[in-house]
This record gives sequence, structure tokens and C-alpha cells, in this order.
Amino acid sequence: MKRSQNPPNNTCICSIIPPHILESIARNGTEAARAKAKRTLAKDAQIRSQRTAQVKVTQMKAELIKSRLKAVQDAGAAHKNRLIYTANNSTTLPGTLIRSEGQGSNGDVSADEAYDGFGATFDLYWDVYGRNSIDDNGMDLIGTIHYDNDYDNAFFDGSQMVFGDGDGTYFNRFTIAIDIMGHELTHGVTAATAGLEYHDQPGALNESISDVFGSLVKQRFLNQTADQADWLIGAGLWTSNVNGVALRSMKAPGTAYDDPVMGKDPQPDNMSRYLNTSDDSGGVHINSGIPNKAFYLAAVAIGGNAWEVAGNIWYRTLLDSRLTATAQFQDFANLTADIANTLYGAIVQSAVVQAWHDVGIDINAGWSTNKLITGLWTIDQDRNACAYVDGDGWKRIAYDNDNVYYNMLSQLISAKGSGSTVNLNISNDTIIQVFVNA
Repeated sequence: MKRSQNPPNNTCICSIIPPHILESIARNGTEAARAKAKRTLAKDAQIRSQRTAQVKVTQMKAELIKSRLKAVQDAGAAHKNRLIYTANNSTTLPGTLIRSEGQGSNGDVSADEAYDGFGATFDLYWDVYGRNSIDDNGMDLIGTIHYDNDYDNAFFDGSQMVFGDGDGTYFNRFTIAIDIMGHELTHGVTAATAGLEYHDQPGALNESISDVFGSLVKQRFLNQTADQADWLIGAGLWTSNVNGVALRSMKAPGTAYDDPVMGKDPQPDNMSRYLNTSDDSGGVHINSGIPNKAFYLAAVAIGGNAWEVAGNIWYRTLLDSRLTATAQFQDFANLTADIANTLYGAIVQSAVVQAWHDVGIDINAGWSTNKLITGLWTIDQDRNACAYVDGDGWKRIAYDNDNVYYNMLSQLISAKGSGSTVNLNISNDTIIQVFVNA
């Protein structure tokens, strides 16, 4: 099989540190750190400008859809080929090769961390999703460490990853967090599949998808279940001078840091706090907190290893031809619910629907709203119950486990007794989710 070394044409220059953090350091940091942050901001702008002549997303639609249809079925033989270079504190890329696939450590901790992070990312995509590297065609995983002097960022430029060493005042080396590799390389996966545009809601989805799979790379590497994971992005990157635990928290967006220099983590966790802004390409690193929280909630509700079920739903959504380059949060949420039902059935779909509801995005497919419950029939020892839904007739109450079953049953009993209306998620004449209206 031909091995592609060319990036998708619509790949963004996506960096792990958002502009608002660097701008805060440039305003509030030490004199030396301010200079380094300003230098990084200027370098990032220069790098982005060098790739403005890109083919528009609309010109790639046929290839993107073809890629989606082939993604799992025609992945070919696994081609894991990691190539780690050093720029020796220059800006020449890729630099000098210091470790290639199968070679042992040369003693450079940054090289070893990049090598291991690339491997963990490749393994997640290949072992779990059947994807053969970023482009699904065995693309080499290339990384350059020691980029520039005290460069405060890491980025994926469409063909390789680049890591700075950090300023040492606020940032440690950028290879320190394995999820950074998973995050940045996933931007390449998104470019090769959905091609999400890098602005506003599609851009925030782009960032969120990278956080999701970056976190899954770390969780699988550490063999953690959804309940055991910390759900932090970039833990360890801050030095002890920063009052913070990570760049972002998927579990609790807006709580990753609160620091005199950096300011407070601005991520919202609900659509009611969505930030309309022209900064950061429409707040792509900020509003990504909303779909991040939805994934966390779905993964924890489903349970087990998050990469197995919840991760597969999100990955299959990326491959789905219905996901357009300009998709909004609602579009993505609707697809995840549909795919969850197709792959795993009504109970898993219910967990996904509930997760999106809890961040302020409601999925209407399968829902009956403002209904009265006028009858109930139960055989409790068999976990068998039905409710008479006004206008819809008798519907069975789904049984997955005692907690879910009895929670729904108690809500329906309460609604019948009080005369309150309910919203029901019904699939194949089975009630799988209940909300009692106030």
C-alpha cells in the first residue's frame, strides 16, 4: 500500500497553548517570560501565515467522504514509523534525526517522551479503531523537539509535530504530557475525515475532538477506566509557579487554573455560558469546554474504558458523511446519539442524550414531550413495568440495571400522582429516559 507523507490540504496550524494564555503572560509575567511569550505569539502568527495558501474544504469533499467510507474497512497493514528530530534550538524543520522506529533511547527525555506519546497515539487508533496512522494510510509520525529558544508551545503543522522546551518559568517542556501528542495528532485525523473548519463552533468541535482523543490516549496508556481518569489536558505542563493543575479540565471546564499571571480558566461547561468572541478564531479553545463536558459525562455514565464505547461513538461520528465541515454543536450531538443507538442500542443512546442535555444541548429524535401518565402496570419481581402515555398508549419501561429502572419508575409514579407532564425518550415502544416537567 502506498504510504502517504502529505498532509490533508485543509489542516489547520493547531497549537496546544491558546493565544489568551500567551497574551496573559505577555501582560503579566516576569520580564523574561513576557519577552518569550511575545516571541512565541509572533512565531505562531508567522507559522500560520506560511500556510494560508491551502485548498478550501469544499474542494476536498469527495476525498473526505471517500476516506470516511474506507476508514475501517481498508486500513491496510499497520505502519508505525516514528521519527524524532531535534532542531537544536533553531527553527529549521525537521532538524537532525536522533531516534527512529525501533531504536532505543539516546538519553534525551524529550525525545523519549515524544517517541512514547506517538506510539501510544498510533496504538489507540490502530488497536481500537483500526486506523492506520493519521491519514489511515500509514503516515510517518514525525516530531521535532527543542524547537527555537524557550518556545512556549507545541503544534501540528499537517505533516509533523513540533515541541518547544518552554520558558522554565511558567511552562515545563512540551513533551511532558502524553495527551498533548494525542491531542495534536488528532487534529490531523480530523482534517483527514470530517475536515472541520477552524473557527467558531466547528473549530471548537475540532479542539474538543482533539482533547477527547488526547485524553483517551493517556487513559489507555495508564490503563484507567473512565471513573479512574483525571480528565485533565496538559497535566504537568505548568511549573510550580502557576496556580493550576492543567490547561483544561474535561470533567470541570473552567477550573483548570486560577492564577495571577494566567487569569482564570475561561472555559464554559454549558451552552448558557457560551462565549461569543472574535478572539481565538471565535473562541475555539474556550467553547470546546462544552462538548468536552458532554463526552466526559457520556463516558462516565456508560462506564468501563472510555475508549471502547464512548470513544468509538465519537470516532464513528468523525467518519460519518453527514458530519459537514461547518457542523455546529447540535449537529455533532445529534449524530453521536444516532450512532450510539445504531452501535449499542437504546440504553447507551440514553446516556449520550443525557450528557448533551446536561450541557444545554437537547436531542429531539425519539422524544415525546409534555405527556401525561394516566396508567401504570408493574410486576416488580420481574422488573417488568409499563406506563400508559396519554396519546401514545402503553409503553414498556426499559430495564438495564436496578438504579436506572427504579429511577424511571419512581419518576413516572410521581408524575402520575401529581398530574405533572413528562418528556420521554421512547425507542421501539420502550421508555429509555424520563424527565418530569416542573
